[in-house]
Amino acid sequence: MAVLLMETPVSEIAPRRIARESQLGLMWRRFRQHRLALISLWVVVFFYAVAILAEFLSPTDPSAYNARYTYAPPQGIHFFDRNEDGSWYFGPFVYGYKTEIDPVALRRTFVIDEEVRLPVRFFAESAPYRLAGLIPMSTRFIGLENPRDPFYILGADRLGRDLLSRLIHGTRISLSIGLAGVTLSLFFGIVIGGFAGFYGGRFDGVVMRVVEFIRSMPTIPLWLGLAAALPRDWSALQTYFAITIILSLIGWTELARVVRGRFLSLRTEDFVTAAQLDGASDWRIVTRHMVPSFTSHIIAAATLAIPGMILAETALSFLGLGLQAPIVSWGTLLQDAQNIRTLATAPWLLMPGLCVIVVILALNFLGDGLRDAADPHGR
Repeated sequence: MAVLLMETPVSEIAPRRIARESQLGLMWRRFRQHRLALISLWVVVFFYAVAILAEFLSPTDPSAYNARYTYAPPQGIHFFDRNEDGSWYFGPFVYGYKTEIDPVALRRTFVIDEEVRLPVRFFAESAPYRLAGLIPMSTRFIGLENPRDPFYILGADRLGRDLLSRLIHGTRISLSIGLAGVTLSLFFGIVIGGFAGFYGGRFDGVVMRVVEFIRSMPTIPLWLGLAAALPRDWSALQTYFAITIILSLIGWTELARVVRGRFLSLRTEDFVTAAQLDGASDWRIVTRHMVPSFTSHIIAAATLAIPGMILAETALSFLGLGLQAPIVSWGTLLQDAQNIRTLATAPWLLMPGLCVIVVILALNFLGDGLRDAADPHGR
């Protein structure tokens, strides 16, 4: 048997498909074996698709309000209806509202009126808008046949605004802050941590002391202090970018420590020495030889860092020190859920919190799957 194996070419023993696969191909094959991470990937893709198509998917303008329908309950969509002869047909609709007086609180409340049916249309005509601020459109994914009728799939808030439309637009802000913040954190962490590990010595000591100082500070008070320093006369766009930069300035330290440790172990490898003897510059050695050698680890670290950015923005906005109206994010939407009395009347206002939980869990499972797939010693 041993003689047979020695005489048989390696290409015939090993599966050819695996032998020809690249590093990314091997990662993807191992990642697909992680079922929970694969499901989480599709969940994350779904939420980011919603963020990109926010204007098209939202039934109405998120800032449009109707004071007649404050705290209106959710209207469930019914996709099939009955004809007079009892047969079923596809005809989506929602029930209308009627008002009643609460005998205990003596206030007006809305209840579903099953005698009023409002036809629902897909790809309904609407007022002109720009998709992602660029593409002019006048069609929304879903809407009522009569746009003047109330349409609140997930209910209304205290001003009679559609919670679903605001939740969809808030998805864009909250998830884009996570991406933008992680991108800046990756840049700072790789550049600062990489050169600290590559050069070592006094520069490495100074960088590590700065990292330890930032990490020793309490996170929430530091966020509150930096966010409170923002001028109140700034526009919503300026505040958005400021919050992103603040989160990035705090979030780069962990990645910098990891990158530094990898550089300390890689700078003595043979391929780095060969590049130095070949006359390559330090920048080329770092960017073309050392960083690509653990790109998979960087991808996994970035995926695991996005949830922290999203939670940080949500916490700041919830406390009133982050993004403020008219910007719509999950954190600003949860501000309406601070009042226990309001929650008892309109529990659907907690829906942004459910979205935060789902996205954070999906990103963490996705990061775990990427880390396992990128581990060269894993099975």
